[in-house]
Amino acid sequence: MTTTTLRYSAADLLRDHDGLTPHVVDGRRLHGGFHADGTYQPPRALVREQALDAWTAALRARGGDMFPADAGLLTGQRLPTAEQQRILLRNGLDRMFWNSLTVIGKIEARGRLLADVDFPDLQPAIVDDISEMAIGHLGRGLLVAHGLDEGGEPDAGVGAHDAMWFIARDLVFDHGAHPDVSPPENIARPEAGQRIMPELAPETEGLLSLLANLLIIEFRAEIGFADTQAILRSADLFTDRRAAAELAAEMIERIRTDEAIHVRSLCLYLGELCTVEFRTLDGGTISGLALIDRFWSGLVHWATVEQPALSVARIRPDYEAYIATHPEAERVRAEFDAAGTA
Repeated sequence: MTTTTLRYSAADLLRDHDGLTPHVVDGRRLHGGFHADGTYQPPRALVREQALDAWTAALRARGGDMFPADAGLLTGQRLPTAEQQRILLRNGLDRMFWNSLTVIGKIEARGRLLADVDFPDLQPAIVDDISEMAIGHLGRGLLVAHGLDEGGEPDAGVGAHDAMWFIARDLVFDHGAHPDVSPPENIARPEAGQRIMPELAPETEGLLSLLANLLIIEFRAEIGFADTQAILRSADLFTDRRAAAELAAEMIERIRTDEAIHVRSLCLYLGELCTVEFRTLDGGTISGLALIDRFWSGLVHWATVEQPALSVARIRPDYEAYIATHPEAERVRAEFDAAGTA
């Protein structure tokens, strides 16, 4: 760590706690570990969390604050609800739940790109000195840490969220219980080349868009992860593997503990961006608050109005076709539909 408490090296921000009991499940080495009292410790957090504390305090001292958003803003239709998924499982229709665990694991694996891509330095686009802000450290360890949390270190044999989801799935299902399935190509808002911040260079807008979309994705995940845990902890499900189901739910809790650092980080980045001045392509300046507010309002509309309806329309036929394979399809369909409006 450097002599100032607001500047950190990439090595600092990637440091793990020492002396942890390794995190091993089903013979697989996973990231993080356990303190002597059994408490789970997220990876790469020894200095990273201290840095987040310091940057947050500095932001507030300048009159700013964390970006004011949480998962509660995600309203709109949802399919399936936790109870709809329970109804399918109670009736022996378990493929959709298996699919969801597989898809989440694969989406998590995609997050590894944050550790592999060289993102632009924001300093040339910003008037203020950001060397002592979190946004000045995005390419100096922070985005790499986020990416490794999601996709792990395969070369070192250390799994992360992707592996944890697949292990959770395999704890409650027989190996290869259903055919493989892939997630949608894009789970962020499809910008389709539309410039929402034309005052900025495309690469700068792209990074701001990424950070905002990542926060929405984290919020959506937070809701889905909680539902998955509730399903796994339902006493009348997976009755022949109750202990395994409880362990699977606990593994998801460890993922959520890691993800809380991501949400906190993203809210800090956006909070800092709202306090700085950006250089515009025409030689002028524009406040970060104006840019972020403009982009965020459109993103929230998509996430709460457009995306939920599109998602339901896309997947409902699959659920209807699957229910139709059941010998008592009419009854199951009626219970399933009722649970969606409860």
